[in-house]
Amino acid sequence: MSHSHKTLEERIERSISVLKEDLNTVRAGRANPAILDKVMVDYYGCPTPLKNLSNITVPDPRTLMISPFDTKSIGDIEKAINIAGIGITPTNDGKVIRLAIPQLTEERRKELTKTTKKMGEDAKVAVRNLRRDANEQLKKSQKDGEITEDDLKKDLDKVQKTVEAAIKKIDDIVAVKDKEILEV
Repeated sequence: MSHSHKTLEERIERSISVLKEDLNTVRAGRANPAILDKVMVDYYGCPTPLKNLSNITVPDPRTLMISPFDTKSIGDIEKAINIAGIGITPTNDGKVIRLAIPQLTEERRKELTKTTKKMGEDAKVAVRNLRRDANEQLKKSQKDGEITEDDLKKDLDKVQKTVEAAIKKIDDIVAVKDKEILEV
């Protein structure tokens, strides 16, 4: 039993870390290097993550600075940022690329919180599906005589508590992100 419960917890953790990664790509009003996490640069014909080709720093709360290790790649990096659809036009001085993070409009903030809500809902659906799988597994174990009726009750209860805790954690993570988005 404890084995299947451990697997459930690991799967839930995975769902939650996917949610965190997704939320990181949602741009709030302040500079966060994570918005560049999924940017791939065509580097000598090979798609390479931007963070492998440059130092990304935050010189001030509204600016991201990208310092390529190879200045010849600056054009390719700029192109990759434009293609990635982050919605910020990069500028470069031949050595570094700067992204000026614009203030979010009220309307844009509302849109972004809809996006984060949807990401949270998707994570909850994933967790609920994991609950269903775990419960089916337990009922099968009881039917096959591997665990008793009492064990089944206890285990189903444990699964339920684990899932409730995960859903609360998902709500909390989304709430923190929304606070960041709504912060002026």
